[in-house]
Amino acid sequence: MSHYREFFKQFRTTFETTGAIAPSSRFLGSNMSGPMKQHQGPKKVLEIGPGTGAVTRQIVKQIQPGDQLDLVELNDKFVEILNQRFDSEVAFQEIKHLTSIHNCPLQEYGAGEEYDFIISGLPLNNFPTTLVDEIFEAYFRLLKPGGVLSYFEYMYVRPVRKVVSRGEENQRIRNIDEIMSNYTRQFRIRTNWVWFNLPPAWVQHLQKEKGSAALVEQTASQGLEP
Repeated sequence: MSHYREFFKQFRTTFETTGAIAPSSRFLGSNMSGPMKQHQGPKKVLEIGPGTGAVTRQIVKQIQPGDQLDLVELNDKFVEILNQRFDSEVAFQEIKHLTSIHNCPLQEYGAGEEYDFIISGLPLNNFPTTLVDEIFEAYFRLLKPGGVLSYFEYMYVRPVRKVVSRGEENQRIRNIDEIMSNYTRQFRIRTNWVWFNLPPAWVQHLQKEKGSAALVEQTASQGLEP
């Protein structure tokens, strides 16, 4: 419950970057980490925006000896909570030596390697258009050819906001919709519906095709100005 209280506190004070009113459910976490179950051999996993570690808890279950887990979290309080969990909870403690926590924005994360799996909890619909464009470029820059990106958004939020918003906000939402649609049209392998979450969510799974660097660059160049 302390994690829920802290999450709600951060939601109230940093809504733009927190974006959710409660930590993700285990059903959502299990769905987002689902593609990892099919992987053979050592894997490199990047979680972006882990918050208090609700989805991380499901990822931790699938980390094996020889794997690597990196967490990128901007919120200082959430980083403190994550460090506490890796120090005090048995499942987290067991893989602490395989894990690194990075307190920085994704765009500033300069990993010199690529990941088999990227799992993102960033509230993309809250961000400026240019930031969403930069984030998707970073996703695919950090993803191995053949690697899978999994992210979620709350059901119908973007479609509803496109209808009810006006002026600059309406244009922002439409631009974000166009950026995200460019990527999902070309790289999506499946969409899952998770009803047991607050609120219910869609999970998008995108796969970076082998030899697709030119296609990613072309897709990124189609991003719209705010």
